[in-house]
Amino acid sequence: MSGIDRVRIMVLGDSGVGKTSFVHMAANNEPIKTPGWTVGCSVEVKLHEYKEGTPGQVTYFVELWDVGGSSNHHNTRPVFYTPCHGVILVHDLTNRKSEENLGKWLYEIANKDTYKDRDVSLLSMQSFDDADPENFLGSIQIPILVIGTKLDQVDDKKCVNRTSKLGNQFDAEEILLDCRQTRYLAAGTTNAVKLSRFYDRVIEKQYYTRNSVPSYSDRYNSLSPNLPPRFYATSHQD
Repeated sequence: MSGIDRVRIMVLGDSGVGKTSFVHMAANNEPIKTPGWTVGCSVEVKLHEYKEGTPGQVTYFVELWDVGGSSNHHNTRPVFYTPCHGVILVHDLTNRKSEENLGKWLYEIANKDTYKDRDVSLLSMQSFDDADPENFLGSIQIPILVIGTKLDQVDDKKCVNRTSKLGNQFDAEEILLDCRQTRYLAAGTTNAVKLSRFYDRVIEKQYYTRNSVPSYSDRYNSLSPNLPPRFYATSHQD
């Protein structure tokens, strides 16, 4: 198992949108029993079969880094962002502001390298509408997936047939779900296929794209060959 390559995916979004609930269900195929608030970052790891069912099938570890969304921690979040091979942006379908803020999260991770040298409050307030989508996307060059949570609490089910503004601008697929119901990510469902396809895109970008960077496991094992991925203090629900 130690020889299996891995990819790191950041799970970002406002505090309370359900990132931890989604990550737990995605990694463990069951809803979380005692959701709470994430402090810093927590990590869930799952095995994923890249190109499952084909002659090119390969097993990878997918690390889902659930980053706390509290504004109190915006100074420390960038430490978790390197390396980053994919981004899952999570918003609450009952909270339009959390969807509008997805651009801010994408902007934050795109500017992770300059964060320490600039006014964090200005970066946090950066409006996605003020950024050029084409240049913005080009600055991160990683696969993006959008997750809309709390579908069970939505009165207007028309939202099920819409795509978020950010999803449209970045040509990112979107999954809408209730994180308390495993059926929304059950094997064979459209959502499960979208999620698997996203993992494949992340792996493809990291390991099979021309001029891709060195293997993450090679870099990781050279530092700590006998240790599992580091887990940070957490208290759930974010």
